[in-house]
Amino acid sequence: MPAGTLYRGREGMWSWVAHRVTGVLIFFFLFVHVLDTALVRVSPEAYDDVVATYKTPIVNLMEYGLVAAILFHALNGLRVIAVDFWSKGPRYQKQMLWTVVGVWVVLMAGAFYPVLQHTLRTLFGS
Repeated sequence: MPAGTLYRGREGMWSWVAHRVTGVLIFFFLFVHVLDTALVRVSPEAYDDVVATYKTPIVNLMEYGLVAAILFHALNGLRVIAVDFWSKGPRYQKQMLWTVVGVWVVLMAGAFYPVLQHTLRTLFGS
């Protein structure tokens, strides 16, 4: 590692990167969502076609990814708030990150079937 670099490749840097990436992904989703919702005023038929596209298995997997991004971004945001405003936050930031990851994994496991049930039924039958 070059001398003087700020990059350390530890948990804090990866959580920083993941927080920024999930934020950008959520912003992109909101942008597309506003555009497709506005389409109903232009052409209700085109809107219906777009909504029909959203019912495909690939888009359903993307929805699961969106749930993953929102959950991680929210949980990590709470961790960032704790690090910033709790006097002992910086000391426990690594433990809090692994707690966030653990809670995120549990919630994502719980969201698996409710979010993907349409795709699972389409691919494997009822």
